[in-house]
Amino acid sequence: MDDLYREVIIEHYKNPGYRGELDPHDFSFEDENPLCGDHLRIDIRLGPDGRVSEAAFSGHGCAISQASADLLLESIIGKTLDEIKGLAKQDVLDLLGIDLGPVRLKCALLSLKVLKGGVYGLGGAVDHAAEDYE
Repeated sequence: MDDLYREVIIEHYKNPGYRGELDPHDFSFEDENPLCGDHLRIDIRLGPDGRVSEAAFSGHGCAISQASADLLLESIIGKTLDEIKGLAKQDVLDLLGIDLGPVRLKCALLSLKVLKGGVYGLGGAVDHAAEDYE
């Protein structure tokens, strides 16, 4: 079963559906993983109903961080900001479907940290996002 999930990760890394930038966007946030140098920016556009209508990520990093960003953005289309605030690290790990060690865990969760940083806004964004990133 792990092989199937590894194939999904490689596919999302090589052919991401959500790579790019949105201009204009309703919010954007970026951060990096200082342990390995992965850098990620996420742009989000909301529809008139307050739900995510478009999402995009840019940056660089390992296959896990980039695939995680793509899978996470795919999963939030149609969600409200409150639903996004409720996402936890286990949600991202379930999307990836493989067990990760501590270093790779930071890579996988960078997208959640950046997404929540944007949702919460700069005032306290990292504090709220960091809870799920640790």
